[in-house]
Amino acid sequence: MPTLNVAQFITRSDNFAVLLHDPKSGRTASIDAPAADPIIAQLKQRGWTLSHIFVTHKHLDHIEGIPALQAAFDCEVIGPQASAAETGMYDRTVNGGDTFDWEGRAVHVIETPGHTLDHISLHIPDEKMVFVGDTVFSLGCGRVIEGDHAMMWDSIQVIRALPDDTQLYCGHEYTLANARFAVTVDPQNAALQARAAEVKRLIDGGSPALPTTIAQEKATNPFLRADDPALMRAVGMAGQKPAAVFKEIRTRKDQFKG
Repeated sequence: MPTLNVAQFITRSDNFAVLLHDPKSGRTASIDAPAADPIIAQLKQRGWTLSHIFVTHKHLDHIEGIPALQAAFDCEVIGPQASAAETGMYDRTVNGGDTFDWEGRAVHVIETPGHTLDHISLHIPDEKMVFVGDTVFSLGCGRVIEGDHAMMWDSIQVIRALPDDTQLYCGHEYTLANARFAVTVDPQNAALQARAAEVKRLIDGGSPALPTTIAQEKATNPFLRADDPALMRAVGMAGQKPAAVFKEIRTRKDQFKG
């Protein structure tokens, strides 16, 4: 039974910050640190004190707030070993396959390279939550920047294999733009059509379209369905390797102007 209090809010222009608060111990963790001021404001509003920052990857829009947050709260920063030397910001490092304890809950570290080579995702099974940074977005996925498309597809499959009822928290709110693209490559998907309409209603009404769930993304997100025969046919690649289909879809998204 999930017991953490969760605060999710926009920072910068479209980054989502997430705070996890354990009501029993009073400790609070931030998933990444896009910007310090809005995180500090949310903490003060709720009367929470920041004890930890969990970093998914090294990009500036995920770590820029760390120095100011450390100065304000003397919190511990846990980040991927692969970017520890480059960032110089982590107090403790982890690798894919590691598990660490946070307030009596196991946090499983999943290696998810592709967007960046250091990228990790954090799965808390007891809370039915996974924090995927820029690996998966609702109806989308991150750009392949440092890795290659086969690597990114492998990472996405690992996330996809988590339990269907897992709440998936992403690093950005791109859902509406992702929906516009997704229907161009998967136009016959009724679940996607319904999700696209729901997303528009939510965004137009000032509500976030996140978090999503593994089950919802498996049904609607074309980047999680590159091995689905129906999607393969829809993009004219029936019978081809899923990694190649994924690369085709990601390339189309890179070039999409809608």
